[in-house]
Amino acid sequence: MHRLLLALPFALLPLAAAQASDHDHDHDHALDSLDAHQHGAASLNVVLDGQALELELESPAMNLVGFEHAAESAADKAKVAAARSQLQNPQALFGLNAGDCSLRETALESPLFEDDEHEHEGHQGDETHGEHSEIHAHYQLDCKKPDELKQLNLAELFKRFPATTKIQVQLIGPNGQQGVELTPAKPGLDF
Repeated sequence: MHRLLLALPFALLPLAAAQASDHDHDHDHALDSLDAHQHGAASLNVVLDGQALELELESPAMNLVGFEHAAESAADKAKVAAARSQLQNPQALFGLNAGDCSLRETALESPLFEDDEHEHEGHQGDETHGEHSEIHAHYQLDCKKPDELKQLNLAELFKRFPATTKIQVQLIGPNGQQGVELTPAKPGLDF
C-alpha cells in the first residue's frame, strides 16, 4: 500500500501540469508555486485501494500550531502537544464516519515533535538556514466496508486548525483519480 501512496504524485502529475498551464500568465512562477511553503495552505494525498485507505497530510507548522520555531515556552509546548493529539485521530479530522475503518498505523513527523535536545538543535539549524518547519502526518486504515466510504470531509480539520485556509487534495479511489482544492466553505470531496 505504501508503494501506492508513493506513486500518487506521479499518477497525478498530468493533473498538476494542466493546473499549472491554466495559470500560464507566468508559467515559471506557477510551476515554482506547486512545491512552495505557503502559510494557510496544505496538501493531502488519499488512496483507497480495496479495504486499505492511506492518507498523507503535509502542512507548514504555522497552520497547525501557530509558529514554526522550536517550542521553548510552556504555552508553545502545550500547542504542539494539542496539535499532535488531534492529528492522532484521522477519522474525526477527515470525516471518515463510514466504511467501518480502523486505524492500523500513524506516523507524525516534525522537528517540533522531537525531544527538547533535538528541538534545540533543529531550532539552531532553522535559524542558520532559514528553513520552515513542516508537519507530516501519514495514516494507514483498514476499512471493512470500503464501498460505504462516500466522502472525505475536512470540515473538522478546518475547524480545529483555523489557520489552514486551503488544502490541495489528490485522491485515487474507486472512481479514478481527482484533484481539488478544499476550503472551509467547500470542505468535502466524494470518493
